[in-house]
Amino acid sequence: MSLYTEKQLRLIEAELKRLQLWQDQPPSAEAMADPTPFACESMTFEQWLQFIFLPKMGEIIAVNGALPSQIALTPMAEHVWQGRAEMRVLITIINQLDEHLSGSN
Repeated sequence: MSLYTEKQLRLIEAELKRLQLWQDQPPSAEAMADPTPFACESMTFEQWLQFIFLPKMGEIIAVNGALPSQIALTPMAEHVWQGRAEMRVLITIINQLDEHLSGSN
């Protein structure tokens, strides 16, 4: 399961970079500590993916930990990027990861 997950995480990173949404500097420490879902009050969804989700998933994989079995990033992605056709590939990659980890695929 982790090989496919790793592949999808790399695809998310590559797509964020292709879309020029990848950032060199992380958000502030305060933003990183935002307890709201997806840290939505202090950072964009793409920042959350880059600075919180991808590193956390990488840590879980690195220690051969248990991957989440219920995940639903797609609704948030569709919400924040609605009407933006250029985001369709990224949303699809995220949806594939959701389905894989949730056992729908």
